[in-house]
Amino acid sequence: MGKSTTGKGEDSTLLAVDDMRAAARRSRQNGDEEPRLGGRQADPAALRAARPIPEPQPLTTHGPARVLALCNQKGGVGKTTSTINLGAALTEYGRRVLLVDFDPQGALSVGLGVQPHQLDRTIYDVLMESAVTLDDVLLKTNVPGMDLVPSNIDLSAAEVQLVNEVAREQTLARALTPALPDYDLVLIDCQPSLGLLTVNALTAADGVVIPLECEFFSLRGVALLIDTIEKIRERLNPRLHIEGILATMYDSRTVHGREVFARVVEAFDDTVFDTVITRTVRFPETTVAGEPITTWAPSSSGAQQYRALAKEVLAR
Repeated sequence: MGKSTTGKGEDSTLLAVDDMRAAARRSRQNGDEEPRLGGRQADPAALRAARPIPEPQPLTTHGPARVLALCNQKGGVGKTTSTINLGAALTEYGRRVLLVDFDPQGALSVGLGVQPHQLDRTIYDVLMESAVTLDDVLLKTNVPGMDLVPSNIDLSAAEVQLVNEVAREQTLARALTPALPDYDLVLIDCQPSLGLLTVNALTAADGVVIPLECEFFSLRGVALLIDTIEKIRERLNPRLHIEGILATMYDSRTVHGREVFARVVEAFDDTVFDTVITRTVRFPETTVAGEPITTWAPSSSGAQQYRALAKEVLAR
């Protein structure tokens, strides 16, 4: 499940984008006040038949970890929010989780209450100095069973400094290898680009989770991301696959949001997670609080959605 053919998905995405543009033009020509893209009125997320997901079984031992990169070159689609909250939800099922902040903006670190500019050592030092290990920079979070490898603006220099290194695309994979036996999952929060840092993350990963805002420009950018994933799978990391596409910031009240979600499901079918992350004011609150939604608002819809996502991830 979730290991779809990337080339087919790329072609389907481009077709979906073209169809949406054509439908929007027809609606405008017909004088519709609210464009009826594709004619769908019902909520496609609610109508979609949910697949049976087994309850995660407790573990007696931990490791080796499965590495997942949360990646989308478009910013503001929920990568960091999903990394934090998926990781926290996974710990509730007894999994040991390592979060890797691989974005020079350090949003993942900030979202867990860490001040990146005050750190002496980060993932940058692990990548660039052979004497520095993950244990040297590892931070415990307020969530039991979830650790953090932090980042700050120093990481932006690594993209330039790694260019002349031998096997530069495998630098992160080499750094993570010693930690894999201690965790069940490693979640890498990628920066919003397809540069060398993201290539490193994808080369180190077993699978890719693509957070996709239910909005036209996000859908358009997925085709380029899938092309990059396919190239890395062919040239650098044969085990890499799309673990799943996660619909985020979904608002069933808008025709546009419903249409984008429906097109994504048409293009990727079972690769799209059943779980849909809806818009809620709770997520910005958690960033200020510096903790996951599962502890900040444990009974909220957002917390329940990320618990459901964690079950899907463990079942794949």
